[in-house]
Amino acid sequence: MTTDPDSGFRWSRYGPILRFLGKVVAIYGMWYMLYDLWLLPDGRLDRWVSISVVQVGEAALRVVGLDAVAQARNLSLSGTSGIRVVDGCNGLASIGLFVGFVVAYPGHAWRRALFIPLGILVVYLSNVGRVSGLLLLQKYWGTGFDVAHSVGAPMFFYTVIFGLWVLWANYGGSESAASTDADEQTQAAFA
Repeated sequence: MTTDPDSGFRWSRYGPILRFLGKVVAIYGMWYMLYDLWLLPDGRLDRWVSISVVQVGEAALRVVGLDAVAQARNLSLSGTSGIRVVDGCNGLASIGLFVGFVVAYPGHAWRRALFIPLGILVVYLSNVGRVSGLLLLQKYWGTGFDVAHSVGAPMFFYTVIFGLWVLWANYGGSESAASTDADEQTQAAFA
């Protein structure tokens, strides 16, 4: 039986990608277990996030001149049945996915310490916008609500998270090989 001397070389180029994917799966798995086994049954974090999303959504709608009403997890406008922000729709799972991507991708610790809270805020405010938008859709185009809620909302969140990850990969992570090569060429030109 012979072995292919190049087989290790062919797979070695996929090492960084496989490590990244392995870290993402492991981190998201830990988050999922933490969330499902402790945070979700406890309910306090979900309740707090859901209520705050509703309250901030009410304030945002009032700023644009709409008479929104927030009651616990419910947000409504006159003439609508309103929206109830339940566990699983409050953005916590999306926050876990975002944090997992940022922690798994290489980068500087101090940039990560700044970027994660900023990204959590962006995901949170995106959820406020999603909830407010769904309520407006319910009032002004009721037939589009179901499609927007079941298809549009998840795509919106994944787009926001992907955009944040691309931002992290380009500006928050470690220096890319291309910029390092360009820096070396620049330094060599002036040496």
